[in-house]
Amino acid sequence: MKRLFRGGTVISGTGQKVLDVLTEDEKIIKVEKDIEDPEAEIVDAAGRYLFPGFIDGHTHMALEVSGTVTADDFATGTKAELAGGTTCIIDFATQEKGDSLSYALKRWHEKADGRASCDYAFHLALSDWNEQVREELTDITRQGIHSFKLYTTYDAMVLDDASIYEILACLKDLGAVAAIHCENRGIIDARLKEILREKGDRKNVSDYPWTRPAEAEAEAVSRILKIARCVDVPVIIVHLSSKEGYQEIERARAQGQKVYVETCPQYLVMDESRYQGADREGRRYMIAPPLRRREDQEILWRALKNDQIQTIATDHCSFTLAQKEMGAEDFSKTPCGMPGAEERPALIYHFGVGEGKLTLEQMCRYLAENPAKLYRLYPQKGVIREGSDADIVVWDPGAEWTLSARTQQSASDYCPLEGQRLKGRAVQVYLRGVLSAENGKIVAPGRGRYLTKGGETCIL
Repeated sequence: MKRLFRGGTVISGTGQKVLDVLTEDEKIIKVEKDIEDPEAEIVDAAGRYLFPGFIDGHTHMALEVSGTVTADDFATGTKAELAGGTTCIIDFATQEKGDSLSYALKRWHEKADGRASCDYAFHLALSDWNEQVREELTDITRQGIHSFKLYTTYDAMVLDDASIYEILACLKDLGAVAAIHCENRGIIDARLKEILREKGDRKNVSDYPWTRPAEAEAEAVSRILKIARCVDVPVIIVHLSSKEGYQEIERARAQGQKVYVETCPQYLVMDESRYQGADREGRRYMIAPPLRRREDQEILWRALKNDQIQTIATDHCSFTLAQKEMGAEDFSKTPCGMPGAEERPALIYHFGVGEGKLTLEQMCRYLAENPAKLYRLYPQKGVIREGSDADIVVWDPGAEWTLSARTQQSASDYCPLEGQRLKGRAVQVYLRGVLSAENGKIVAPGRGRYLTKGGETCIL
């Protein structure tokens, strides 16, 4: 089937231009002015933007964590992504200690295959490092996994510095890249003990951000970058939240080091005052790293404006209010994470483009083009051009709507920004040429396809 998007403003990472876009079946076959094709169904896109389908490079669907499982699995979570304009996610297939990488990958395929409503690929999160895992990495990369997650905290996932060094060296030889969660485990553990010793319990959620200070992020960022410099390999710092962490990245870059950076909407539009209300409310916003100060938001927005951050992902890791209540007697037992899949593009448009902090081109780069390039999906994804997948977001810059748990696709029963009025949204979302979501409603579910990552990596 042919479809002709007529008169829309096509947005790329480098410019914007009023063009027609012709698709046939799953691919874009022509992008130019004044296309005529009598066989094509017409989509009137005049006055609207045409973005490439957005890519969320950091999600946690159906993740077993903190004694529970995230509220969103691949069925509900990918509907939330699709509703907001995201046509592809990259989820973290997680190796548990003692498991092989092939087993971890098999488990994630069982969770996702046949259930997803948007396309998906995987990173592999490593929790164990030994000779068997080292030997297995070559085969895993041949299967199309070229990005790996490492942690500097969490008992179940933390790796020591020697292991991190060896993993980075191995990934360098394989042409793969590591994305790293940076927080100092020792500082966190010591402060959790200190709260318990001084107060007798850990019930007060307002104490939570103190246990995971910006300095803990900055120390881990600095350490990881020094290890990466010894190996001479670029790394990705994920969910950067703080001024202090960003300053460490600036120092490394000033010495010529290549560092890629991801941040998330929650660190741009919410701050640590969310922890100061009633504890039940505060637990909703418990994420790791925690929400920071408004000063940190300003630093991150400035870095985005200056193209010093490469991607904006969600770290979508959703729970219900009942699951959050697991931390009622001890906030350290609260599952950390929030929903955010559906609202990411609209938040970046409203608070970024709408307030003059970002350009449309930057929004395209951070939400589509850069993650496609960084994670080897470009040019199949992340761009509107001949030969690319017909993943097209029809964006109405004047549409006004309100965030609400009542209307969201996520299985989480709360919305972190409940009642927030936004201007601009994805009014139509096409996944490989098929209208799949319209005004937040899913109209063609279950069409998600697994992607192997075959393009070049780290070419930003």
